[in-house]
Amino acid sequence: MQEKIIKTKVCTGCNSSFEITDKDMEFYDKVSPKFNGEKFQVPSPSLCPACRSQRRLAYRNDRSLYKSTCALTKKSIISMYNPDNNFIVWEQKEWWKDNWDALDYGKEFDFGKTFFEQFFDLKKQIPHFNLFNLDTENCEYVNYAPHCKDCYLLFWSWLNDNCFYSQTLNECNNSIDNLFLNKSEFCYENIDCNNNYASVWCQNCNDTSNCYFCFDCVNTKNCIWCYNLRNKEYCIWNKQVTKEEFELEKAKFSSYNYFEKVRKYFIESKKKNAIFASFTWANNENVSWDFVFNSKNAKNCFSTYESENVAFSARLFWWKDVYDFDWGWKSEILYENMSNDFSNNSIWCTTCEKLSNSYYCDLCFNNEYLFWCIGLKNNKQYCILNKQYTKEEYEILVPKIIEHMKKTGEWWEFPPIKYSPFTYNETMAQEYYPLKQEEAEKKWFNWSTFEQPIPKVEKIIPANKLPDNISDIPDDILNWAIECEITKKPFRIIVQELEFYRKHNLPIPKRHPDQRHLDRMALRNPRKLFDRKCDKCGVDMKTTYSPDREEIVYCEECYNKEIY
Repeated sequence: MQEKIIKTKVCTGCNSSFEITDKDMEFYDKVSPKFNGEKFQVPSPSLCPACRSQRRLAYRNDRSLYKSTCALTKKSIISMYNPDNNFIVWEQKEWWKDNWDALDYGKEFDFGKTFFEQFFDLKKQIPHFNLFNLDTENCEYVNYAPHCKDCYLLFWSWLNDNCFYSQTLNECNNSIDNLFLNKSEFCYENIDCNNNYASVWCQNCNDTSNCYFCFDCVNTKNCIWCYNLRNKEYCIWNKQVTKEEFELEKAKFSSYNYFEKVRKYFIESKKKNAIFASFTWANNENVSWDFVFNSKNAKNCFSTYESENVAFSARLFWWKDVYDFDWGWKSEILYENMSNDFSNNSIWCTTCEKLSNSYYCDLCFNNEYLFWCIGLKNNKQYCILNKQYTKEEYEILVPKIIEHMKKTGEWWEFPPIKYSPFTYNETMAQEYYPLKQEEAEKKWFNWSTFEQPIPKVEKIIPANKLPDNISDIPDDILNWAIECEITKKPFRIIVQELEFYRKHNLPIPKRHPDQRHLDRMALRNPRKLFDRKCDKCGVDMKTTYSPDREEIVYCEECYNKEIY
């Protein structure tokens, strides 16, 4: 059944208009909590979906890491918290121990102050873990990457071994510089790929082996500069070649200058010659947006898998009945959450796990019936601002606090951005909604001017002074820093990385890892829908390709007829 528009609102953040439907109102009513028999209605949001997403993402820092000191043990640690923010940070293994309890920091609610003011004051007093990487081995420089081994600068990933400089990897091995890669091995610079082996510079490819510079290829082997291929082997520019011709061309990739030349040429060539689907998705029913798989009733969702009845969300795995969520696993009945896994019936929470019937919580694990709590773990119940109450006391006090929050205009809002422990340019918000400093500060976002110290090395060499061919790179490069050809920031090559390039006959990169990540992000479409006509049949369609872009974009029906 088609949704009915109930009202159109003007976003208080960007002044754009957005619609509220009958299905939206049903959801807001469903998640409205009851205390002592009374329902406290969650109203429709005051911000548009994009501004809501931007605000949530500004509460999550994956990639910005700092050298710091554990406030408890005084050991040197790597932390996601900028030292300038003055948060109390403990090394992770100490934070998870049972010899301390965040209830010891509990506060009485002060009806003379705003809630968010009290919540932030409490947050500044409670220890935070330095990184979120449970059950890892030799992974000192990874964040939000549990169950990984021997990884370096790996973010929002899980179950990986020997992976480096990558983000959002699942069950991958021995791979470098990838973005959204699943169950793959020996891959380099892959984007949105699955089940690939020894493939280089592939995007939107599945089940490829030994492929280079390929786009939208499935079950292909030994291909170079190909797009839209299915079940092919030994092709160059979509034409059949011999094994000898393939190997001869592949051998040339050891040269950085040649590698970069053909990389740039392929990017431009595919824009003019490849066929692009309006969306990348499969096995769905009633979904909109991009990278949605095996899902049902997913409205304006991005990178969503095995989910049902979800909206305005991204990076969901096995979810049900969720609105306005980013980055999480296996939960249901959540609204305006960031990084909340294996939870249910919770609203306005960040970085929590196994949380039920809770509101405005941060860093809380394996608890239920919490109201505005931070750092609680181990089966806590009926707590407000980290203070323990009986069930009866909790049910009486919470409604009083909600009425107070209604008067201060706080009850229906996600925590204001000024209370984020991170500055805007440290967070995922900067990746998906990039701003310049002056733009961010006009929107009341904080901004960091912290400069990472230059690494201690024997010398810093400009990228353009490096030998062109991997065969000419000396072992001594491990003692140097390379000056990025774009940002001029120095970076190092680690030993596992050098071994990878040599083994696969690939050139040394000349850009800082952060810049390489931005380059990959730039090759993905924005999280925005456009009206456009199919370039084959002319039908009106929604797509993440704006109508002024030059790519050849087909509707789902025309794409399937052409490719399959």
